Amino acid sequence: MANLAGFDASQVPEQQEFSALPEGQYVVIATASEMKPTKSGTGQFLQFTFEVLDGQQKGRKLWARLNLVNPNQTAVDIAQRELGAICRAVNVIKPSNSAELHNKPMLITVAVEIDDRKRESNIIKKYRPVSVGSGAPTASGDAPWSGQAAPAAAPAAAAGTPPWAR
Repeated sequence: MANLAGFDASQVPEQQEFSALPEGQYVVIATASEMKPTKSGTGQFLQFTFEVLDGQQKGRKLWARLNLVNPNQTAVDIAQRELGAICRAVNVIKPSNSAELHNKPMLITVAVEIDDRKRESNIIKKYRPVSVGSGAPTASGDAPWSGQAAPAAAPAAAAGTPPWAR
């Protein structure tokens, strides 16, 4: 039994939906990244957390796992190509750490995969640069990204300046 004294459900937001995002293109920023060990313990992957900046899916999160240290060289090659695409999309060609790739907008193409248990999940198929007024469509069909959107988690003190413009 856990002590829940002091918890008030009326003071917390509703639970977010955890279904897969619809297939399409989204303007996102990387909000976090960290190296983690693989389940087998024989390698490591770089996990990125991305946040959608606009449209009906604004604030939703996506994850990418890049197997940068792995006994399977093909997995490493794929991860390095994906990391290269992220770097080119945010114009940081030689990062010294993954945090240099955070808070910079990019356009991603998202697909939906269905596993053998009929569960849907997202996979990022492509990373591209985004420019203000690029006319890039969003999956929701909303107007193109204006460059004015800020992530939902932006600190209140800096609400007027998006993180990528600081």
